[in-house]
Amino acid sequence: MAVAIDALDITVLDDRIRGVPPGTAPLPLAAVAAQGWHPAEGVMSLPVLTLDEAAFAGNRDLMLRYAAEQGVAIAPHGKTPMLPELAGSLVAAGAWGATVADIRQAAVMLHAGLNRLILANEVGGLGGAGRLARLLDAYPQAELYPFVDSVEAAQALDTAWREAGRPPLPVLVEIGAGRAGARDLAAAERVIAAVAASQGRLRLAGVATYEAAAASAAPGRAEAVVAGLAELAAATFQRVRAAAGAGAPLIVTAGGSYYFDLVVRHLGPVVAADGAATLVLRSGSLFLGDHAFTARGLAEIDARQGFRIGGEVRSAAQGFRPALRLWAEVLSRPEPGLALCGMGMRDVSYDQDLPMPLRLHRNGRVLADFAGPDDARVAKLNDQHSFLALRPDSPVAVGDVVEFGISHPCTCLDRWRLVWGVDAAGRVRTAYPTRFG
Repeated sequence: MAVAIDALDITVLDDRIRGVPPGTAPLPLAAVAAQGWHPAEGVMSLPVLTLDEAAFAGNRDLMLRYAAEQGVAIAPHGKTPMLPELAGSLVAAGAWGATVADIRQAAVMLHAGLNRLILANEVGGLGGAGRLARLLDAYPQAELYPFVDSVEAAQALDTAWREAGRPPLPVLVEIGAGRAGARDLAAAERVIAAVAASQGRLRLAGVATYEAAAASAAPGRAEAVVAGLAELAAATFQRVRAAAGAGAPLIVTAGGSYYFDLVVRHLGPVVAADGAATLVLRSGSLFLGDHAFTARGLAEIDARQGFRIGGEVRSAAQGFRPALRLWAEVLSRPEPGLALCGMGMRDVSYDQDLPMPLRLHRNGRVLADFAGPDDARVAKLNDQHSFLALRPDSPVAVGDVVEFGISHPCTCLDRWRLVWGVDAAGRVRTAYPTRFG
């Protein structure tokens, strides 16, 4: 029997997909919840990646409340999970729109009906500009804002728009440090002039930057670096305002998942004073979280008392919860102090930290929580194995299931065609197909 799986959307599941029990007859996506699967019970094909839906919803509500109280908008970055269903749920709950990293990601979100997008990147030269024009021809209802950081990029878009005869394209002048972006006000002014010279084919829509690239390259100086970048963004915004005219709606956008509080502190008053502009944060990975990389970023926000809810300082590290877990079976106990689990570099991120053992399950029940690295830690990864260093008297046995936390969701999720949404009891209730291409 043919299984209907097309290039982007999984509509029917079979046992070629990680997590689906071997021998399962073709199963419609909508029938997943009725199966009652749990990753610790030995039925699902391991390893699997799960999303705690209650944690995700709590993170969503907390961040949207923060944004509303600060008078800013948010377009969460969709590059981390590439799950239009989750992006759509954020927009439905009150997000301004969504953010993508390239033209293909924009196509995925537009195909799913998400029509207001920030394309947080330059599109390149004439080739990229032409591809963007063709995409928007297919989605004339789209409201899409690409970054432009050079005269050459502006001219490429101008040429593509002149040849395509399309309506004006709103562009965001990107300033930056550590990654892309005009490096000083003079360079930003040249970009503004190039957009103005397009005879209306391009429209100045605001200013963009990405503070984390600069801050992470300057350990111990993050706050000063972000403040300096915000100062340049504010000066560029004033130039864009002068060129766009009083009253024209503009956007100022910045704010990844770890320095958004500094963006609000430094750029919030500038945007509020303008009266016709919106500060749009692009934080994305904190909606999913992790047990190391994101957790450290949230702890840094707490150290500078940057997260406020209801007018009071709150703990971001305690408020946002990690929603992702990876589950793997113990395959071998070849020597004391060592277990091999069936999960490796093909399954989990390792660019920031190795995965962290959280909990031990046996026969579908929690046997023990791991107290920390002295109790159990991943010493190394192979393609298909994790080497779990254990106490000599550890109860870990062959056939147990280890529940892991991850570090850096951005480089973990792209290993998976499907993420399993689980309820508070850990039972699968949804299957989310990813669209990484």
